[in-house]
Amino acid sequence: MINLYSTQIESISLHRIGNKNKGDGAFLSTEPFSLNDETTGLLKEYFFKPFREKEENYFKFSNEVDVEFNEIYKIVSEIFADPSSCHLNSKKIATHLFEQSNHPHIKSGEVYVAHLTNLLLDNVKVEAIGIFKSELKHDFLQIEEKGSNLDIVIQQGININKLDKGCLIFNTDREEGYKVLSVDSNRYDAKYWLESFLGVEPLSDDNFKTKNYLKFCQNFAKDVVLPAEDKQQEVLFMNRAVNHFAKNDSFEESNFLTEVMENPELIPEFKHYKVEKGPKYSIEDVSNFDIANKAVSDARKKIKNVISLDTNIQIKMDFINPESAEKFIEKGWDEERQMYYYLVYFNKEQKS
Repeated sequence: MINLYSTQIESISLHRIGNKNKGDGAFLSTEPFSLNDETTGLLKEYFFKPFREKEENYFKFSNEVDVEFNEIYKIVSEIFADPSSCHLNSKKIATHLFEQSNHPHIKSGEVYVAHLTNLLLDNVKVEAIGIFKSELKHDFLQIEEKGSNLDIVIQQGININKLDKGCLIFNTDREEGYKVLSVDSNRYDAKYWLESFLGVEPLSDDNFKTKNYLKFCQNFAKDVVLPAEDKQQEVLFMNRAVNHFAKNDSFEESNFLTEVMENPELIPEFKHYKVEKGPKYSIEDVSNFDIANKAVSDARKKIKNVISLDTNIQIKMDFINPESAEKFIEKGWDEERQMYYYLVYFNKEQKS
């Protein structure tokens, strides 16, 4: 988990790159940008806001042969070894990004390379390299005095409330390819930033395993539990799964299945489904790991505990304890109406 509150920008370099495919060039600044208190505050908000709002999905640098051959990995390693080389190496980073900017969809823009200190990563103070790119220009109204009247001047600029692309490369786990966080607000060039430029792959840490295992369970509930049982049991299965993760520090698959799978006949189905679908979630060989609490909290927010009926009625089962759902809601079949029904028990209605 990261905390960027006390982060300091030690140096920053600013360059502009165009679309190589369209014959645009690159403008590399001779000197690093001179910061002052005002620009530092604005840039920190511009750069860091997306990382505070985004789910923390970590990556690491990779290469088919060896990570040492990854271009950005080599450059940032030089900066970490000698921070005074940041500006010189920022030109290499901008040039490498320009070389990857050869698809017609890729937009020209400004590239910022910053050496950062005092970041907290899992409560440990680390340094980092930030690489950011602004692409989309927005119209702004500038009001100016012209004689005895006010005049409107339309100008184009960068919206500091929305960073187009960015990454934070933490000076930790160097041998494994560092830890990298990335954001990309634009989906028209999805492979350009992560694959072509950075050359990263998902980091299979505890957060990754927790998140992906719960995603896998959610799809198992939809594809197997729902057809075999009903919507209520699909919802209850995911409630039990999330609660199991929430109350345990470590995950062990056999204990999980014993506790969560109320219908033992579905256990072989689960194992078969894992063989078939596990590779999609990179959990085919995962059966033991330490549980990441933040990933569990994020998953709980995304799970829809709602039964939608064809009579335009929805039942929301907002239970921390899944046993409550079994206690307070029953499903049955009405012979006279030839319809299913849910019987709901309660003491009093809550005021909305």
